[in-house]
Amino acid sequence: MRASELVRLACRGTGSTLEMGLPAQVVARYQCSEPVFGVVAPGLLRDALLHMAKENERALRELCDEAGCFKETWIVEFVFLLSEKWNLPESARYQAIEIFERFMLICTQEVSFSAEAEEEENSWVLVKQRIEDTCVLRLVSCIQLASKLSFHYSIVSNTMVLKFLQSLDFSYTTDQLLESELAILKALHFQINVPTPSAYIELLLEVLGHNGCLLPMKQMHDMCQHLLVLTYLLRVSIYSTLLKVSIENTSPNELQLVKFAAVKEDLMLLAVGVIGASAFLLHPEGWNQVAENLIDTTGISMQSIVEIVNAILKHSIDDVVDDC
Repeated sequence: MRASELVRLACRGTGSTLEMGLPAQVVARYQCSEPVFGVVAPGLLRDALLHMAKENERALRELCDEAGCFKETWIVEFVFLLSEKWNLPESARYQAIEIFERFMLICTQEVSFSAEAEEEENSWVLVKQRIEDTCVLRLVSCIQLASKLSFHYSIVSNTMVLKFLQSLDFSYTTDQLLESELAILKALHFQINVPTPSAYIELLLEVLGHNGCLLPMKQMHDMCQHLLVLTYLLRVSIYSTLLKVSIENTSPNELQLVKFAAVKEDLMLLAVGVIGASAFLLHPEGWNQVAENLIDTTGISMQSIVEIVNAILKHSIDDVVDDC
């Protein structure tokens, strides 16, 4: 069974569980606070932007060919639904997805090297099966790790995880949960505080406000959150449209697909696209001001901004209308 099919089964199996929720007093206690804009000193803002830009460029340089393979729609849905059930902040949801993606890429690379060294088909099949069999456990462990990075909101306890896994007929123990977390931490060299698109969006909104953009940042941030969720869920359609537009061809070749991988994993471009789309929906008359500010701040061209904004709006709005 493929990993995506396992996740699909798990998502279907959580239907009744996700409706249970937590006691009202617990929800109130761990309610996520909204970001406050306009309070960061210009020097700190400049340093933070430079650091995130460098991190983004470094990540793009180090991309492997399989990057993005573990951000399938069912995986994203699984993480979003379970994070919502456990009342995790937006940032934790995206961190869980990024942690899972990085961990699974390392696993597949190690499996590939091992299979090449042994040149045994049976060995490859067995290892591949083991990865697929533990996919749900790894996903939940990544969510649990992400929750610990935002511990001032809510931490997902082992009891919560075991109860959830038992509802899906998995019989893991506390020791196995701890071993799963440790395996992920070791594989990632304990570097799990990974960049997320939500962090890029909040930073760029702060920069826009500092540069004199008059749009209400609270409304912009709320709309960005909604569009970012849709962008993750509609990732395949949005980036497929963006690819065809960028190469002016409906049938990209293999080389074009490989080069486009960097576009799909560019968090700065994604943040710019989401902010641009949000500005267009909320205040179309102020869109040019936002776009020009984003160009000056990030160095991304107007053409690239227009293309990704159009792709996001095309699929987000069409899907919302079709579902109504």
